[in-house]
Amino acid sequence: MNKKERSKIIFELLCKEYPDAKTGLIHDSPFQLLVSTILSAQCTDDRVNLVVPALFEIAPNAQKMSTLSLKRLEKLIFSTGFYKNKAKNILSMSKIILEKYKGEIPSDLNELIKLPGVGRKTANVIRGQWFGLPGITVDTHVKRLSGRLGFSKNTEPEKIEKDLMKLWPKKHWTMFSSVLILHGRTICKSRKPDCCNCCIFEYCPSRVYYGV
Repeated sequence: MNKKERSKIIFELLCKEYPDAKTGLIHDSPFQLLVSTILSAQCTDDRVNLVVPALFEIAPNAQKMSTLSLKRLEKLIFSTGFYKNKAKNILSMSKIILEKYKGEIPSDLNELIKLPGVGRKTANVIRGQWFGLPGITVDTHVKRLSGRLGFSKNTEPEKIEKDLMKLWPKKHWTMFSSVLILHGRTICKSRKPDCCNCCIFEYCPSRVYYGV
């Protein structure tokens, strides 16, 4: 069985395990999803979800967000970590969205990655989870599992993304990212993967490495 055949089986099994896979970040609009995703950098989704309800009550859109002072926004997002840089990026991003895009979040990848605080990972989250456009999100879980499953030998997110694009049709890219992220959070954890309860155990080349 070659890599592509194995990856197809793994994808099908993960989809059965996580049929409703999607982002767990709280949001009611593409702008809110963008803010939540920026806040999720070096932070858990659970922590972000504790912070954003109060934030979005005060500033639910780009217009309201852009009126906040830097100090107030820093205070509101303090517990997500790296709050100074995140606050600066969110305020700058909000002003650009208002001035250049008339308050609307662009769906184009090249336009998204021009926004402050937005890289390919964040852009692909917005494109896939809100706009329904194909994109592979390489976060810490996707990066880890791509190596463990033998899908990519690279360590740079953009190179991993290109490797993964070769394994699945475009229509599966967003779902693949979602199920891999969930599997990384619940089973294939960084320090101690739960191989005994892994639905893709039989097709994982790293099971031998972990002594299972």
